[in-house]
Amino acid sequence: MAKVQVNNVVVLDNPSPFFNPFQFEITFECIEDLPEDLEWKIIYVGSAESEEYDQVLDSVLVGPVPAGRHMFVFQADAANPGLIPDADAVGVTVVLITCTYRAQEFIRVGYYVNNDHTDPELRENPPVKPDFTKLQRNILASNPRVTRFHINWDDSNEKMDDSENTNPNMQPILTLSSLPSASKGLSVTGNSLHRMSDSLMNCM
Repeated sequence: MAKVQVNNVVVLDNPSPFFNPFQFEITFECIEDLPEDLEWKIIYVGSAESEEYDQVLDSVLVGPVPAGRHMFVFQADAANPGLIPDADAVGVTVVLITCTYRAQEFIRVGYYVNNDHTDPELRENPPVKPDFTKLQRNILASNPRVTRFHINWDDSNEKMDDSENTNPNMQPILTLSSLPSASKGLSVTGNSLHRMSDSLMNCM
């Protein structure tokens, strides 16, 4: 049984300009004291074509963690545009929140992210070289994906089960809320999201 349960994630400051920091309010619960740190990471998927464009935006160690419920705001700088291929700057990508214990990842929460111009003229005629200062980032907070993994929480060497399920709706694993405006101003259609989902969510 997992000793850490993620209860809630709130996406803050969403939508926002591309260069604004990512902010997630994370609530989790430990069923017993953890003597070692939890390592949380925020990873930005720069391109669905290759993992070489993935960027670890930040990582933080939390612990030792006593039993009970805990909450913190995890903030990370925006992705480095110089590491994003021009062809992937505008459109849908993915941001991931992962957590590991003793170097073992046990949960991965992913969100679709849509980067688009707010200026209608730039939407109609996007520049060949993206101008990131004119892009808006919109995290699809209402449609997260979660993958959980069985890990060895103790010092024993017992064999672990295979990695577990992906639950597209994250229920009842995770209850999510976001700002009321989080779904506004999105130009990506449902069909385009589905077309990209396989390649993007492979990283999850």
